[in-house]
Amino acid sequence: MAAERITRAFWPFWTVLFVVLAPLIFGWHERVGITLFWSFAVLSALALLTTLVLGARRFRWPSRAEAVDRVDARLPGRPIATLADSQAVGSGDPASEAVWRAHLRRMHDRTREARAVEPDLRVSDRDPYGLRFMALLFFVCALLFGSLLRVGTVAEAAGGGTGAVVATGPTWEGWVEPPAYTGKPTLYLNDIPEGILNVPEGSQITLRLYGEVGELTVAETVSGRVDEIGAASEASQSFLVNQSGTLSIDGDSGMSWDVRVIADTPPEVELTGPIESDAMGEAQQPFRAMDDYGVQSGTAEIALDLSAVDRTHGLSADPDPRDPLVIDLPMPFSGDRADFDEVLIEDFSEHPFANLPVTMTLDVTDVAGQTGVAHPEQMVLPGRRFFQPVARAVIEQRRDLLWTKDNGKRVAQILRAVSYEPSDLFRDETTYLRVRTIIRRLERFNEFGMDDAAQEEIAQALWDLAIQLEDGTLADARERLRRAQERLAEAMRNGASDEEIAELMQELREATDDYMQMLADQMEPGEDNGTDQPDMSQNTMEFTQDELQALMDRIQELMEEGRMAEAQELMEQLNQLLENMRITQGEGGQGGPRTPGQQSMEDLAETLRDQEELSDDAFRDLQERGQQDGQPGQQQGQQPGQPGQEQGQGQQGQQPGQQQQQGGQQGQGQSPGQEGQQGQQSGDGQGGENSGANEGTLTERQRALRQELDRLRNGLPGLDGEAGERAEQSLDRAEGAMEGAEDALDQGDLAEAIDRQAEAMDALRDGMRALGEALA
Repeated sequence: MAAERITRAFWPFWTVLFVVLAPLIFGWHERVGITLFWSFAVLSALALLTTLVLGARRFRWPSRAEAVDRVDARLPGRPIATLADSQAVGSGDPASEAVWRAHLRRMHDRTREARAVEPDLRVSDRDPYGLRFMALLFFVCALLFGSLLRVGTVAEAAGGGTGAVVATGPTWEGWVEPPAYTGKPTLYLNDIPEGILNVPEGSQITLRLYGEVGELTVAETVSGRVDEIGAASEASQSFLVNQSGTLSIDGDSGMSWDVRVIADTPPEVELTGPIESDAMGEAQQPFRAMDDYGVQSGTAEIALDLSAVDRTHGLSADPDPRDPLVIDLPMPFSGDRADFDEVLIEDFSEHPFANLPVTMTLDVTDVAGQTGVAHPEQMVLPGRRFFQPVARAVIEQRRDLLWTKDNGKRVAQILRAVSYEPSDLFRDETTYLRVRTIIRRLERFNEFGMDDAAQEEIAQALWDLAIQLEDGTLADARERLRRAQERLAEAMRNGASDEEIAELMQELREATDDYMQMLADQMEPGEDNGTDQPDMSQNTMEFTQDELQALMDRIQELMEEGRMAEAQELMEQLNQLLENMRITQGEGGQGGPRTPGQQSMEDLAETLRDQEELSDDAFRDLQERGQQDGQPGQQQGQQPGQPGQEQGQGQQGQQPGQQQQQGGQQGQGQSPGQEGQQGQQSGDGQGGENSGANEGTLTERQRALRQELDRLRNGLPGLDGEAGERAEQSLDRAEGAMEGAEDALDQGDLAEAIDRQAEAMDALRDGMRALGEALA
């Protein structure tokens, strides 16, 4: 209670006291005149005396009775006051007195629960504007940035000592402000003793001289100024510290220092490990950067190391001039940049320097503009590795074309040689059609001159073709194997004849062999398990292909004997074995319940296959139209394996083995399941009559595919991040290309429709790849 009454009575007094002490701690009284000082002193004394008197008049020491009543008021029923009462009604009645005594006992028990009452020190009702907090904040700031010792100089100020000096005698003030990027605090020269003074290079010194002009002068050799030197006695002076030297203030109360410059050292950068990459070509180069105050930015310059290039084949010619590749180095978003480790992550797969010897030079710059350069490091710039043989050949020709435009003719010849026997190299007409289109474009550029834009166009087309070859073959083989497994499992459940069992088992063997061959083709000799490609060596040691064939023979034998339960058990073991092989490809999780993302991937894959089939049909119709019209010039891009009547008349680039006899004989490169179609369509003389109806059918199929893709897009799971954004953009691009193909088919322009369909398939593959990354 005493604390409450002291606080409520004297809060104005200590508020005024804080306001008075704060400027004294800051030392304001040392800088003002004697008149202003005494005015402040008188006002402060009056305010303190007034608040002290008012507080003393309001304060009253609490009595014991008030304290007891305060405690009693906090107890239920006010038991302390009850114990002091006497019975007024029922005195002399034994029953009434017994009740009274029981009441007193209960009240006495309640007094044992009495506790000290906490004081209520809130005075917000008396100080609604929070003046006490403002005064306290002012006082705390004075304690942090001032000195209590300055309060002791009040006597000098009161006697006129400090005020007289300021008014009549010379005095000075000075500050040393380091460059902002150093993060160093400003120094107050008056508080720094004479002697050695270490300051960062570029610091700014500011001096203020008070008193009569000439009583104080400044002499310095740290700025290195020659021209623009003012009078040494100027009242205000400012200059930069550019070199070590002396600084002195001559006159009464003067001081001098030996200033030594702390030089800003250039930053340093170094590689902390070899460059690494994954099978998809994303490179990671760790590095370390250091500076005394902090690195601001940095770059990595990658230049071709021509002396280390194996100058054979397409690299034997002199390369076209190409500027070095310059990439910004990643900087920490937060934290100290004086010494940090980071990793440069970049995909160089499509750059002309990919998989060639280069030199990488790192350089960093600090805020002062100084640059540090690392020693050039020789390396092979990593890029995506291709394992499918044709894809690797296409990428090699792309490299040669980017090496120099003069290789254009050589690249065209090699691509023609690669596509000479398409049945052994291309599994569908789409990829072969793209090769022939690229060859025609390249030969046209070679004939009329190739500029940079044409070079980039062909290089991009070759890259897209290699990606299609690399990613498409293994996926197709895996899908065929899955269908064969499902058909055989269905036969086990429903029963099948011996002939059906033999046919299904043969289909399973062929699909398994095809899948195993795709895995083998995509393994580089000597590859370890450091990539995300399958490690077949371990699987071969544990389970050979002969044992795999023996297992399938045993399954067929059990099925023919009617022992379906045992056959089903062995079939599950075979599926588990093949599933594990798929897991090594990074596709674990198959075979279990499908997630929405997995279902979307399967639906998109089915849409892609339907689009490829539709493109093949459009291509065949385009060839039939050329044959019926008798236009040899339209046969130049004809795929081997298609029937033709005029071959050899208008095809100067036709290779031996690409002709075939009329009458429906199957040609080279023809897709499985197309035998008979060619013969039926060749030479029947009805192609022109049925072309319009067929185009209408193609248009309807293309429209259905576009609508299906739109449905799949709307049903995609929520996709976050950059990969999800890329997936949505790719699928949107695919739908637009399908719409263009649909319009072209409706107008009867089959060539334009095939181009748009190729764009749609590329966009679908990009979307599936990005969707897989987003789901992962």
